[in-house]
Amino acid sequence: MGPRIDVSTAGDLFNSLLPDVARLQPKNVIIDLAETRHLDDYGILFLREVEEMLASYHGRFDCINPSPDIKTRLDLAAKEEAERCQIEAVKKSPGVFIRFGEIVIREAFNLRYMISFLGSVVLAFMHVVRHPGSLRVEETILQMEKSGVDAVPIVGLISFLLGLIMAFMSSIQLSQFGANIYVASLVALAMVSELGPIMTAIVVAGRSGSLFAAEIGTMQISEEVDALYVMGINPTQFLAVPRILACILVVPLLTLFSDFFAITGGMIVGMSLLDLTPGTYLAQTWETITLFEVVWGMLKSVVFALLISWAGCLRGFQVRGGADAVGQAATSAVVSAIFLIILFDSIFAVIRSSM
Repeated sequence: MGPRIDVSTAGDLFNSLLPDVARLQPKNVIIDLAETRHLDDYGILFLREVEEMLASYHGRFDCINPSPDIKTRLDLAAKEEAERCQIEAVKKSPGVFIRFGEIVIREAFNLRYMISFLGSVVLAFMHVVRHPGSLRVEETILQMEKSGVDAVPIVGLISFLLGLIMAFMSSIQLSQFGANIYVASLVALAMVSELGPIMTAIVVAGRSGSLFAAEIGTMQISEEVDALYVMGINPTQFLAVPRILACILVVPLLTLFSDFFAITGGMIVGMSLLDLTPGTYLAQTWETITLFEVVWGMLKSVVFALLISWAGCLRGFQVRGGADAVGQAATSAVVSAIFLIILFDSIFAVIRSSM
């Protein structure tokens, strides 16, 4: 070989030597590098191509008399090739105790972050109480519109159908005893104290909880939250407080709408199937509902609103990564909110039974 096997000569060597190797298919090719003083990546590629071609013919390839520098380059290239082609050993799947430990550690860090965020929200609300001018009123009103006004149609429709179904199913049993009038009592009592708050909360969790997580999560991955830190603005006060406050204000009102639509649905069944007049149905409903039941339902809806908005904002601030993390945060916000709603509704039921 000549003194240089590099980008300037590799093309000619390809054209002159490789066709002869392909035609003759020799069993042994030896390249003498005694006179070669320069070898670059193109030269190594040429030698590698000759070696691979001979290997396809079951031939043997060897380079002899390389200078120390060229030998070092050839050894390094051979090592890199071996590492690239090496098959990684199959990793053993971790045992059940290792997986359990990982879950415990991950959930412990998650619990720590949840408690930290809860404290941050409390401090942010205390700051707003002491300095009312720091509240973003326009943002709060906008979030009230998104969480409350825009949710009225779906909440009304679901509650209307739920009241209709409850009245229809209860009338099948009560009509056997001539107690059709108590359909109004059943629908009113169940919706005002139990189903109205919980159904409204689940709908709001699906709409607003996921929206809060997606909005804040998108700001997190686009580094807008970090920009708030740099500007000296508390992100919890700037982003979470308006959303949480908006939920607390509108969810109880949505619950009242839910109760109204459910009672309307039950009244339609009473008028069409049970021969009840609107006046009779509403009088029985008014007699059944007490101020305590209304206040109890409103109190539950306030707690549910706090849980929904807190879970949505929490999952939004926890987002790390890309767009897929935003979707996961929105899903996690809904699941977490519904779980907390059911959990606290059970606690309310225990408290109610002990009163």
